[in-house]
This record gives sequence, C-alpha cells and structure tokens, in this order.
Amino acid sequence: MLTLYTYFRSSASYRVRIALRLKHLEYRAVPVHLLRHGGEQHGPDYARRNPSKLIPTLEDGALTLRQSLAILEYLEEIHPTPALLPPDAAGRARVRALAQSVACDIHPLNNLRVLRYLKAEGLDEDRRAAWSRHWMAIGFESIERLLQTDAPAGRFCHGDAPTLADCCLVPQVFNASRVQLPLDAYPTIKRIHAQCEEMEAFRLAAPPAQPDAE
Repeated sequence: MLTLYTYFRSSASYRVRIALRLKHLEYRAVPVHLLRHGGEQHGPDYARRNPSKLIPTLEDGALTLRQSLAILEYLEEIHPTPALLPPDAAGRARVRALAQSVACDIHPLNNLRVLRYLKAEGLDEDRRAAWSRHWMAIGFESIERLLQTDAPAGRFCHGDAPTLADCCLVPQVFNASRVQLPLDAYPTIKRIHAQCEEMEAFRLAAPPAQPDAE
C-alpha cells in the first residue's frame, strides 16, 4: 500500500491527497505535524526519508518520492486511469503550466518556513497575512487570465474533467481563505473551485476531513 507523509493544512500534501482520491488509490496517511515540538519534519526519522525536511513524501514499497508535482506525475504514469493530464501535448503543457503557476509561483512565497522567517524578522501576524495576500493576488490574477483567454476553461481548469491543475488550484484557494483573500476578482477560479468542491474526491482530501485535523 502507498504511504503518504502528510499534514492536514499543507497545500502540497493536499494536492497529492486529491490525486490519490481521484484515482481511487488506497493509501496510509502518516501525519507529520509541522508545528509541534518545533516541527516534526525536522526530526531524524523524517529527515532520513526526506532530506529537504518538507512534505509530502510518498512511499510506494521500497520507492520513496518527494516533491508534490513529481509525485503527481508519478501517480499519473503508474495509474493512468482516470487521467489527470490531457491526451494531447499542447493540453498537457497547458495543465502543467497552470499547476506550476501555483506550485512554483505562488506557494513558495507563502510556505510555512518563509512565514516563520518573516516572523523572526519582526513582521507581526497582520503583516504576514498581508504578504501572503499580495503574492496570492498576483498569482491568481495571472491564472484567471490564463483560464479566461488561453483555451478557455470548461467545468474545470482544462475541459470538463479534473486535471493536475485543479489538484493544485483547490489547495491554494483554501490557503487564500485562511488569509482572507476575497475571490470576487477571480470569477473563473471561484467557479472552478465550487465545481471541484462538489466532487467527493476533493471533499475527502480537504484539510477538515483529515485524521490529524485540528
């Protein structure tokens, strides 16, 4: 059985949980609390599994996988049905670009370790939230334009079935709600998020549904 080292509020882990649910893959969840005792990800046991001390980590037998996008691509290759990438090269490139707009452009600037650094540098909670809203807004503006003008989205980010792009977008919307970023300026993102929320796979992968949820 697959083993996922995860944290309920981690958006990177959330992406992988969505994909696992969409593909109907059974997995064992091992919570790694990112705040307790200074962060369990820094402990020697977990650091041996993932030297970056980040989550998620996925184990498939003797194979250990790291980095959420690499894990998503691996799952797509070994369990291609239902597909989370389109059949055509142009479509796959578009979905990957949307996914990376979240995972590479927005998320790194709002990662827990970045926010911890900002706190250590003297930024209070309100200013850290403002930092997060600023970078999320810039990223969402770009994604919204892509969804509206670059091969317009269907029910989901690309067509009428969820893809890796939706796996990445939904957790980022969850993060936006945590820092009180309104979605009114991003109607397509808002619509797609609502569509995803109607699917059981997305609901089961959501932070409140996780065994370690607080």
